[in-house]
Amino acid sequence: MPVKPGCEAFAYEGGDVGALMVHGFTGSPFSMRPWGEYLAENGLTVLGPRLPGHGTRWQEMNLTRWQDWYGEVERGFDKLRGRCDQVFVMGLSMGGTLTLRLAEERGDDIAGLVTVNPSLLTLRKDAKFLPYVSRIVPSLKAVGDDIKKPGITEHAYDRTPLRAAASLAQLWKLVAADLGKVTQPLLTFRSADDHLVEPASGALLLSAVGSDDVREVVLENSYHVATLDHDADLIFRESLEFVRAHTAVQA
Repeated sequence: MPVKPGCEAFAYEGGDVGALMVHGFTGSPFSMRPWGEYLAENGLTVLGPRLPGHGTRWQEMNLTRWQDWYGEVERGFDKLRGRCDQVFVMGLSMGGTLTLRLAEERGDDIAGLVTVNPSLLTLRKDAKFLPYVSRIVPSLKAVGDDIKKPGITEHAYDRTPLRAAASLAQLWKLVAADLGKVTQPLLTFRSADDHLVEPASGALLLSAVGSDDVREVVLENSYHVATLDHDADLIFRESLEFVRAHTAVQA
């Protein structure tokens, strides 16, 4: 499938410290590009992969599963790891979920993590029916563009592919069960008003993660896609300071 303009992967050459930028469910690298550009302007080598099934048509996403998305994250990480002395991994929403899974699997290879509204669970009672409904209903209404700032779009799909959503729910269970394996320094951002990811996800992350160095920043003026919202500059600045602090520690 042809990739929609603006939804392409991106890469910026920089120094010996790398940042892997992982976008969210039904989204694309578009939501991470301004953040990636900021980090690149400040000397980092940056890679923003396009996850399989994203940035084209929602029907294609229904042909992919979490293992496909995670495989692309691993490939991007290995590419940066071969180029850089240290690599930080940063993710939005499902991108944060995949970031945490990578941390569980790759341990000390990762210098630090930055997550923005990572999804780990849902308390919706109808969620238990998703594996069954997804077999007969291909999609439901869109979940994208939860952005407070007027006139801004993340160019996400206009429908939610349910087979892919069911696979994401499987990923949640795996990641949640292994959060104790995440021991890297962690900076996590949580929007106070998020219409997609419930506060229970953030609470679970903070209570179960194995990292000693954990900091949560609450975003007071952004909805779910905070990387494109009013608090984007705060995310950019704080993440750069986080990278610099932990690069200095390990250098």
